[in-house]
Amino acid sequence: VQLQAYGGGLVQAGGSLRLSCAASGRPFSRYTLGWFRQAPGKEREFVAGVNWNGGSTAYADSVKGRFTISRDNAKNTVYLQMNSLKPEDTAVYYCAASANWGTPVVVYRAQYHYWGQGTLVTVSS
Repeated sequence: VQLQAYGGGLVQAGGSLRLSCAASGRPFSRYTLGWFRQAPGKEREFVAGVNWNGGSTAYADSVKGRFTISRDNAKNTVYLQMNSLKPEDTAVYYCAASANWGTPVVVYRAQYHYWGQGTLVTVSS
């Protein structure tokens, strides 16, 4: 499956952004989808994930209550709604797909098999 992420940009602290990731190739609904991020000088970290039908989600503690992941299987797209953004959310955000499509939602980078290119999110203070 091929993934294309977009929607990043520059936003002030407290603002919102919505990232999107469009998929093509193999049947979209067979994959768990996730968002990861990588800040300069840091490891790539899990942000959020959603299972094949959207019925189960997982979030990093740092984004719980602020970010929401969702998917539209008819549009082959996964979204990340980011609210109440903080400067520490600044990073390159990557979408990824895992063949482990069930529950619980997988949260480790090694469990994701396909990756899109990143989209940069910059939050100014």
